[in-house]
Amino acid sequence: MRPSTDCLIDIFLDESTIGRNTPDIEHERDVAIFDLLECNYFELIPKAGQPSIEGPYKLKLALQENRLIFDITDKEDTLITSHTLSLTPYKAIIKDYFLVCESYFEAIKTATPQRIEAIDMGRRGLHNEGADLLLKRLEEKITLDKDTSRRLFTLIVSLHWKG
Repeated sequence: MRPSTDCLIDIFLDESTIGRNTPDIEHERDVAIFDLLECNYFELIPKAGQPSIEGPYKLKLALQENRLIFDITDKEDTLITSHTLSLTPYKAIIKDYFLVCESYFEAIKTATPQRIEAIDMGRRGLHNEGADLLLKRLEEKITLDKDTSRRLFTLIVSLHWKG
């Protein structure tokens, strides 16, 4: 059985718009990209009247003002399409996610296992909410599976992490 061509084979972060950060944050971004590339389902939905374009694909992410730019190319780096998503709908989720993560990191120092698990369940719930929002906002442009959406949301969060 041949592997699916409906996948990402590389992800680039536009450093001119995203910039570099602390080594810890860079590591988190690298892990998010590694996890995403390890296993993903990513299929472009053609616009009406256009033929479908098979992958595999490469993804370049850039930030412009309060928007996330998805530049999608083929494996030879020829631009296929660009999609722009406003980050405004994610602000509250990302803010809450960071607060829960801070609580989690504090809790692991002194809290009971039950308290840590409860906080982690809240974190996973917010993560799922962000992934579901991403699926909905991309539904007419890109088909993702739930795990790919979760991994992309992790990467989006990592772009906002200030340490």
